[in-house]
Amino acid sequence: MAFDGVTIANVVKELKDSLLGGRVSKIAQPENDELLLTIKTTNGQKRLVLSANASLPLIYLTESNKPSPLTAPNFCMLLRKHLQNGRIIDISQPGLERIVHMDVEHLDEMGDLKRKRLTIEIMGKHSNIIFCDEENMILDSIKHISGMVSSVREVLPGKPYFIPHTQDKQDALASASSEFRALLSSKPTAAFKAIYSSYTGISPILAQELCFEAGIDGDVSTAALSAADFDRLYAAFAAMLANIRQGNFAPCIAYIGSTPVEFCAFPLTMYTHGEDHIVSFDSISSLLEKYYAEKNTLTRIRQKSSDLRRIVQTALERNVKKYDLQLRQMKDTEKRDTYRVYGELLNTYGYSVEPKAKSMEALNYYTNEMITIPLDPAMSPQENAKKYFEKYNKMKRTFEALSQLTQEVKDEITHLESIMASLDIALQEEDLVEIKEELTESGYIRRKGGAKKAKVTSKPFHYLSSDGFHIYVGKNNYQNDELTFQFANGNDWWFHAKGIPGSHVVLKSDGAEELPDRTFEEAGRLAAYYSKGRGQDKVEIDYIQKKHVKKPNAAKPGFVVYYTNYSLVIDSDISGIQQIS
Repeated sequence: MAFDGVTIANVVKELKDSLLGGRVSKIAQPENDELLLTIKTTNGQKRLVLSANASLPLIYLTESNKPSPLTAPNFCMLLRKHLQNGRIIDISQPGLERIVHMDVEHLDEMGDLKRKRLTIEIMGKHSNIIFCDEENMILDSIKHISGMVSSVREVLPGKPYFIPHTQDKQDALASASSEFRALLSSKPTAAFKAIYSSYTGISPILAQELCFEAGIDGDVSTAALSAADFDRLYAAFAAMLANIRQGNFAPCIAYIGSTPVEFCAFPLTMYTHGEDHIVSFDSISSLLEKYYAEKNTLTRIRQKSSDLRRIVQTALERNVKKYDLQLRQMKDTEKRDTYRVYGELLNTYGYSVEPKAKSMEALNYYTNEMITIPLDPAMSPQENAKKYFEKYNKMKRTFEALSQLTQEVKDEITHLESIMASLDIALQEEDLVEIKEELTESGYIRRKGGAKKAKVTSKPFHYLSSDGFHIYVGKNNYQNDELTFQFANGNDWWFHAKGIPGSHVVLKSDGAEELPDRTFEEAGRLAAYYSKGRGQDKVEIDYIQKKHVKKPNAAKPGFVVYYTNYSLVIDSDISGIQQIS
């Protein structure tokens, strides 16, 4: 899943074909580390996403738009001043570095033609978007990097821009066949590792693919390779470089079963056996958008839900510790009935105990077995009996109190786990509103003075089964309650993962007395997917008609009871189920 230099070369080829000669009509900064450029070309309007997100840096063309803040950040305003209506005259990549240069011509305030460069560096946590003038001096950047942060390079206005060379790697496009074997042989490590650690822009997965195409085990040391092995390996390497120079790319996503595991700008032929397969794309942008859309969404929403997660996790840990302590205290009360029996037997047979005896043997008339009762020799049998009854009564009171408290804490743990499950499936900021409101009403978040209840715009997930039946999935406990007790009719079907936190799933029957088995299976898969059992091959699902689902008085949001139900065991793969919204 590496956004390597070869992928960047594919992106640059696509951007050149689509954007050269186009004019920058709009510049937006929807996120602190992301730009969205709207470019008018002879083939219509194009949108270009440039992201310097530390965990998910990206550059690709998209058809979708994103809302922008009401007040544009300073970096965005600077770009609008210099690049608005500017013409894109060049898009380039130095070698196979993970860097894209976009050169733009524009007219300044005096009407003179000027040239500026927008540089996008796709380098993990070091990713950045840097704006430079004709002299390659930095005008500004989306992230400022001072000397205190990096000793390699400062990225600040007024500083010269240069590419830092922190790794001793060769430019693959400038390599010669005579150097290939010597360079790899100098690194007595796995063949695939020797390739990606020797040449810029080659990812581990692409290096593995080159070894596979050459008929070599990529994990074998270069010291064990023969001259013929090196010849075949270089032939595969040279063919790849020729395709890069000619712009002949074939982007694809590799799947193991139904799970996407890798992507590349060239076919990953090593994923074409058994359940492994590849899906080809005409455009690297469409591949990146599909592959990273969900991952990017989840990354963003996890950042924005971090405060809520911390609140829930802290409360969960505190309640789990309390629950464990209460269980230990409950265990200490297990001998209460033994003390009661001791007291009763002492009252019955105590007259036969000799003075100052340390124990008494008696027949337990509950079990018809002889037992030994420890005695305090300083007390009479009646006093010993009284002591045992006092212990019994104390433990009984403790047990009764703890039984209620333990159930309350257990219910609270279940409630908090359900909120954590809701945070795990949240995809948009709107999905967090109801979760925050639930935490506020539960007392975990203090409502600020005068603050009103937040407006809710989030809606349940909506799917359509293969047989045309509508299925709805709650995103949080409030939606679960609303789906089950306000939206669903009595004869609709209700699904939930058995014994684990998860969403309520409602299958609308539309008055049909019998529904296809396939529809029940798809609803069950949705219940498994939107639960803590996601990713498991087998998840047990309870399902029942909605009219049999009840909500106890004063129960927490999302909590229901039912006494008779059907069950099915199914996987959590929902790839074949159509999502409507």
